[in-house]
Amino acid sequence: MKIDHKFSTPTDSQMPFVHPERPAARFRPLKALHHFRELIKDKEDTEQVFHIFEALPRPGFRKDARKFVESDKGRALLQNEPELAVILDDHDRLRQMPAGSLAHAYCDFMEKEGLSAAGLIAEYDQFSPRKYGDLIEWYGFRQRDTHDLLHVLTGYGRDALGEACVLAFTYGQNPALGNVFIAYAAGLNMKKQVKGDVPIFKAIREAQKMGKACPKITDESILDLLAQPLDALRERLHIQTPHFYHQAHRQFRALNVDPYDMLAQAA
Repeated sequence: MKIDHKFSTPTDSQMPFVHPERPAARFRPLKALHHFRELIKDKEDTEQVFHIFEALPRPGFRKDARKFVESDKGRALLQNEPELAVILDDHDRLRQMPAGSLAHAYCDFMEKEGLSAAGLIAEYDQFSPRKYGDLIEWYGFRQRDTHDLLHVLTGYGRDALGEACVLAFTYGQNPALGNVFIAYAAGLNMKKQVKGDVPIFKAIREAQKMGKACPKITDESILDLLAQPLDALRERLHIQTPHFYHQAHRQFRALNVDPYDMLAQAA
């Protein structure tokens, strides 16, 4: 089932690939470490994540962005899906998609967690209010706005390990250093808190491998993905049940450890 969901937006011919006033990316690992320490005090402090990604720019990002936005698929998605948040927050429209689809699972997840795509954007805007209106920005925002969708696709929760696994999965898809840095640094902090051989790093590596095996979600039509049956979609995208993640949760419970409070405990 496809839903015709077009928006009024500038065409790719009207948008520069890189705005002339966009500053060059700078690699600042110590700044990333500082903001990670702030993040473990409160894993809901999303602004710290944005600082980390800014401090650890992905090599090859502009090359990959140009290749995508200049492709036929990229140009079509720019016209049909210019703002993913508008699509993802329209739960009334998403609920019209078939029962058992990714759309219904996504709405259930977001409503249960009290989340919205617009909320994530608001947090980003506090971090970076300047908008450049270039194609690199549009490409990057697709990666930002699909984060919670990846939770639903992969089955990872919003606990500390689940967030680390989603970032590891994302690194397998788009190897930004911020993804892998947060994932493994968080894993190290969790390892310090638990006794026994809880497979924290195995879960993170498993997620990374699944992300690499899966077609790039941000390069797909999100509307088309949302309309598909979730179980069949996972099979098509090579997304398996995360074995080590669930094993880690069983061991956490046996140790009376709350996986949803681990980063706060570490801080």
